[in-house]
Amino acid sequence: MRFMVMVRATKSSESGALPDQTLLADMGRYNEELLKAGVMLAGEGLQPSSKGARVRFSPGNKRTVVDGPFPETKELIAGYWMWKVKSKDEALQWLTRCPHPFPGQEAEIEIRQVYEEEDFA
Repeated sequence: MRFMVMVRATKSSESGALPDQTLLADMGRYNEELLKAGVMLAGEGLQPSSKGARVRFSPGNKRTVVDGPFPETKELIAGYWMWKVKSKDEALQWLTRCPHPFPGQEAEIEIRQVYEEEDFA
């Protein structure tokens, strides 16, 4: 099964602050472990929402483009991984080994199982 692993944004990540060299090295080692175990399918850090946009879909097939930044930082994603694991428990075991993504701050990482083709059969 696959899981999307989403690192929630913080005020510092939304300000464009980049991780320090220690965190980059720690995350690099962690990502190597994930790759060697065959768990990590993809993963990237995201630019702040000020460099993004949203498309809002309304009834009547109307679409509206809204440029960032977006006000609700706690609802934004600062980075993600896509993992392939045997269970939610395995995903949580890997996640509890993750380096703290924003040292010195509160941080949250959410996991969500991805629908597979057989889920729609």
